[in-house]
Amino acid sequence: MKFNTKTIHGGQEPDKAYGSVMPPIYQTSTYAQSTPGNHKGYEYSRTHNPTRNALENAFASIENGNYGLAFGSGLAAIDAVIKLLQPGDEVLSTNDLYGGTYRLFTKIFEGFGIKFRFIGMGNASNIENYVTEKTKLIWVETPTNPMMNIIDIKAAAIVAKKHHILLAVDNTFATPYLQQPLDLGADIVMHSATKYIGGHSDLVMGALIVKDKELAKRLYFIQNASGAICGPQDSFLALRGIKTLHVRMQRHCENGKTIAHFLKTHPKVGNVYWPGFEDHPNHAIAKEQMSDFGGMISFTTKEDSYEGAVKVVEKLNIFTLAESLGGVESLAGHPASMTHASIPKEDREKTGVKDSLIRLSVGIEDIEDLISDLKQALD
Repeated sequence: MKFNTKTIHGGQEPDKAYGSVMPPIYQTSTYAQSTPGNHKGYEYSRTHNPTRNALENAFASIENGNYGLAFGSGLAAIDAVIKLLQPGDEVLSTNDLYGGTYRLFTKIFEGFGIKFRFIGMGNASNIENYVTEKTKLIWVETPTNPMMNIIDIKAAAIVAKKHHILLAVDNTFATPYLQQPLDLGADIVMHSATKYIGGHSDLVMGALIVKDKELAKRLYFIQNASGAICGPQDSFLALRGIKTLHVRMQRHCENGKTIAHFLKTHPKVGNVYWPGFEDHPNHAIAKEQMSDFGGMISFTTKEDSYEGAVKVVEKLNIFTLAESLGGVESLAGHPASMTHASIPKEDREKTGVKDSLIRLSVGIEDIEDLISDLKQALD
């Protein structure tokens, strides 16, 4: 199947009970057994649930993987990946990443003896300089949050395979519509499915997708043992979201391109960060590994102050000032005080996350209305 068909049919089949086209919501915690151990494939919903299984099959299909796992949040999915490691192991992570990931790494897992090194990965060959015999995982975001930096997944995979290290890619911003890291050599793909995959700002969920059977077994064990699963209602909503992922992403990309070019020529805007610009760092790599450039944009104001950025986001009407991203509605955020507040100011600013930075998640509204809203807020 081609991608657009996969979003609707991939990994799916009509429900076996009555032929329901959409997987039913199996809102149950347990399942009847005729004798101990004799059941219809389901014992307890932490371990397996038919609605969640349908979603996990869909995850695997759209990322060209063999195994999908659904979690209660994106951070729960990341948590499961780090639980593959042991005290003393090291992780190489991009130094420009989501603040919640940074907090999980440094405030939780460093306390259990896992070491994290945050490095620039704009030049993927730089990664190998930091590999030691204790390095077990390379953690990549691309495009990164919120600076939209592009990391060469193929090049990172070459380093990982050479040293027998796992490569995990947070594919939340790109989605499988734009980029499929498993095909580029990654071992694990992670999504905050709260974002574009759900697409309607009505659920919180994480996803992992892998190809390797043994790795999948280890992750399924962690998923069941730790129990950070999502419920059947949210699984149903995510399945519904996936069915329109391709058409939503097409509009996100169209609107994102128009707004990026509008911002670049606005007299009160400083820098604009969007991978589609030819002068964006690693634009050529983005063009090679992505099919389009997405609907996420960050920019600074020429005033270059915390107060100035806050004033802009407070004046927006159609863009909603809110955490998160990837919904059909346009959202605006101030990373320094919102999504990345958990990262120390000095570390934030080293990667470009200044107090004047504003991040936009461009929705699928009429582009004229979005441009007008930005104009009045900036002017």
